[in-house]
Amino acid sequence: MDLLEYQVKEWFSKIGIPVLPSQRIDHPTDLKRLKIRYPIVLKSQVHAAERAKAGGVRFAETTIDAIAAAQTIFNLSIWGELPEVLLAETKYEANQEFSLAVVLDTAACRPVLLGCKEANIDWESAGEKMHHIVVEQEFSPFYARRLALKMGLQGNLMQSVSSVVEKLYQLFVQKDLDLVEINPLAVSASGQVMALNGKVSVNERAIKRHPDIVEMAAKIVSRHPSGQINGIYSNWNGSQTQGKIGVLGNGAGSVMTTLDLVANAGGKPGICINLRHSFLTDTTPSTFCDRLDTSLKILSADQSIQTILINFLGNIPQVEEVAQVIAKFVQQENTPVRSPLRNGSKNHRQTHIPSLVVRLAGSEFDAARKYLATLKTSSHTLVLVENLDEAVKEAVHLAQPIVSQV
Repeated sequence: MDLLEYQVKEWFSKIGIPVLPSQRIDHPTDLKRLKIRYPIVLKSQVHAAERAKAGGVRFAETTIDAIAAAQTIFNLSIWGELPEVLLAETKYEANQEFSLAVVLDTAACRPVLLGCKEANIDWESAGEKMHHIVVEQEFSPFYARRLALKMGLQGNLMQSVSSVVEKLYQLFVQKDLDLVEINPLAVSASGQVMALNGKVSVNERAIKRHPDIVEMAAKIVSRHPSGQINGIYSNWNGSQTQGKIGVLGNGAGSVMTTLDLVANAGGKPGICINLRHSFLTDTTPSTFCDRLDTSLKILSADQSIQTILINFLGNIPQVEEVAQVIAKFVQQENTPVRSPLRNGSKNHRQTHIPSLVVRLAGSEFDAARKYLATLKTSSHTLVLVENLDEAVKEAVHLAQPIVSQV
């Protein structure tokens, strides 16, 4: 899970890495109450790369200029992502710019310190420009100073950079990170260092150990239910491909088998979620029905999903409640909801309810199948099938575009 820059800067500030005076901007009018001095830089808070080249970073000398720039950035899509937040920051005059990072080397199973005397460098193709130190034993300041010396730094600058590297490593360990990066680390004419930009990637399997990160992950999922960014679906114990058919199963085997059958039948599988285990963003214990309800909401919020294929077999807890969750979902059809827009106004829209193909295998599902069969829905909203091949065939058929005949 990747954090946004303003979240990274908050972590940097708490651990003692120098950052500029800044303010989170949720709406252009927030700039009328700006607490930092001009000139400022406004930065789009998106996960997409190359935001500066796309126009997502702008300088402003006055409040009027800042509001105009903020309005432009809020409506600027960068690689398909619109910012919900901007970061306003004091402008900084840099004399030098470095790159620093701590990354997990999965091959060596050890943290690695990275440093370069250039900014905005591509870590993967840095070649001879990049210096690295493998943390082979318990970390000590020696490792940070060794990296600074390899970078050719001396005197007070070596001490300043070494101190930043130490704090990066502390953050890396405390938060169970895969990557923490400062790019660039600016150096003023007086030798003061400042983290102008940062990146953090959290190890998804460690999210539950950190309540603050769990809260961040939950907000990301609630704001972006279609999972278009940030690898959210890896946090949902599932996988994501670009397709029209969502798959829900009660085991890794059933999910992958269903996905393969859909692909072999000419369908395009989309988000696939295994409901057997709790989600990484769950802050409290969840039941199977809780995860089913959440997954149905996630899939229905993705406008690209036209059909949801449920394949449950074997033992499932709360079988009766499972049927009730499915019934509640399909009965949302044609229910108008009020949707908030960015400018605060409201509009009415129809709930997006994909077609639902349900395959329940086993005698314990008899009562659930009978109950679902009594529901009054349109013919395409809920389809009950006992044979998996037939269920897949029906799901692929329902996901195909309707061609009008003249």
